[in-house]
Amino acid sequence: MWDQIFATRMARMTASEIRELLKLLDQPDIISFAGGIPDPKLFPAKAFQDAFAAALGPVMQAESLQYSASEGYPPLRDWIAGQMQELGVPCTRDNILITSGSQQGLDYLGKLFLSPGDTALVSWPTYLGALGAFNAYEPNYDRLCLHTNRPPADYAQRATAAGGQVKFAYASVDFANPTGETIDRAGREALLDLGDDLNIALIEDAAYQSLRYDGEPVPPVLALEIARKGDIDACRTIYCGSFSKTLAPGLRVGWVCAAQPVISRLVLMKQASDLHSATINQIAINTVARSIFADHVANLRSTYKYRRDCMLNALSQNMPAGVEWTRPEGGMFIWLTLPDHIDGATLLAKSLERQRVAFVPGRAFHADGSGGNTIRLNFSLPDETTINEGIKRLGALLR
Repeated sequence: MWDQIFATRMARMTASEIRELLKLLDQPDIISFAGGIPDPKLFPAKAFQDAFAAALGPVMQAESLQYSASEGYPPLRDWIAGQMQELGVPCTRDNILITSGSQQGLDYLGKLFLSPGDTALVSWPTYLGALGAFNAYEPNYDRLCLHTNRPPADYAQRATAAGGQVKFAYASVDFANPTGETIDRAGREALLDLGDDLNIALIEDAAYQSLRYDGEPVPPVLALEIARKGDIDACRTIYCGSFSKTLAPGLRVGWVCAAQPVISRLVLMKQASDLHSATINQIAINTVARSIFADHVANLRSTYKYRRDCMLNALSQNMPAGVEWTRPEGGMFIWLTLPDHIDGATLLAKSLERQRVAFVPGRAFHADGSGGNTIRLNFSLPDETTINEGIKRLGALLR
């Protein structure tokens, strides 16, 4: 009965492989490199206990428990605007919308720009959650190529032939999920050129921007565009940020930073969707961010850098010939490319059965279903001993 009355978009909405794999964490004998999960031992729990206690105290409780502005808690938006200015993005709170994690921002942007049959430009592979968010709006996908001579007209012609037009390019710019790779400055400038040539929006997913361990920081795409055009309200880049990878994913607080005409339309979506993100969570995030953000992130960088190095060393010692992997300068992920005849999903089934090691097969990160011989490993959650044992087991299975 239900299949006859569901909207057609439901045919493109499938369960997240990552969400399903996270259920394995409840099995104590599983070594999991699957989820992009911060280590809960590193959560600033005491700071949040104090922040929530203050928010529920006599001075703040009425505001904390009440309805709030759809744009978000003003002091938090002010703090985020200050952080964006430090990244080279002069803006005010009017350029900031608080969302329920950056994932909600991606969903809203898909809704804002995509009509059925339009084209979204994404990398191969790309963030699985972005594909899941955009799929609801029934787009076509084309491969975003930044270091080639592909002419902009080719993107436009392919989109027209597919029954729509190119509406945006989406890029995870720093230590991307899933590959761990970073788009260099030349690639970011090329992305801006492409956006201007096609007159499309540019969605900059910066969820991992704060987690750099090596190398020189690259300015955000939005900062580079402001340097070209002089003002954020003249820019087509839309920056999506999050506290999930730095402070606490469970509070679901992210933000969008963009030109005011974009923010004003996203606010309308927020009003129609959930009215506003949880007021008390925003207040707590604001309190904790203002008190400990820099020191806390420095600790995260130190810990995750060590775990990344442990995993890279373990891969070097245990992987057989023919297996290649990325060497990220930050973030939470390492991307493995296996010999062509090895399928990641088949390998996962064997790994769970024989070695009790979980990871994410790479096919789901490819909009065209390719990438069967790739897998994603997470290094932020497991400790050194777990990393060494898990990679040893995985290497044995591959051999």
